[in-house]
Amino acid sequence: MEFSLPDWMHVHLPHLPLVLRIAGLVLAAWLIKRLVWRVVGRLGEVYHLPPGMLVPLRTVLGWVIVLVALLAIMQQLGVSAAVIWSAFTGFAAVAAVAFFAAWSVLSNLFCSFLLFTSVPFRIGDRLEVLDASDKPGVKGRVLEIRLLYTVLEDLTDESSRGARLQIPNSAFFQKTLRRWPAGYDDAQQFRWGADSTF
Repeated sequence: MEFSLPDWMHVHLPHLPLVLRIAGLVLAAWLIKRLVWRVVGRLGEVYHLPPGMLVPLRTVLGWVIVLVALLAIMQQLGVSAAVIWSAFTGFAAVAAVAFFAAWSVLSNLFCSFLLFTSVPFRIGDRLEVLDASDKPGVKGRVLEIRLLYTVLEDLTDESSRGARLQIPNSAFFQKTLRRWPAGYDDAQQFRWGADSTF
């Protein structure tokens, strides 16, 4: 008994290798994305990063993988490499302009990552952010470390006690810090004046 394909399949049969290659690219991109997300999740566990920091990192890496997969699919569909390269360089130029426009925000995001990985202070620590080594600065207890700024309970003087300070994360890498770990001399009251200690 002789087996033959229906006539409608003969029309689409030449396209089958292309469809299989595109399906392979989509599957590979999906697997790579899952692997990258898992690696980012493990890094978050190892360095105790908050979920709010992992979401943007996963999103950016996911979009990079999708973009690369899309470019590879376009090449499989016959779009010339010159057109793809022109589109990529145009996109890169726009991204570079957007990067410089949002430099301060991105700087604070990157600094928040450094704060969580290098751990110069922890929640509950008392800090003094100094403008210069000989001038008193802002004093406070660390309440939260967020993506763009760190929240301190203001301990600068009695009139501002209890207020919240929101200090950009990049400031901690540009200024000198005095740090008293959480629990350090908690029994002693904060003394104001030139001889202030935590």
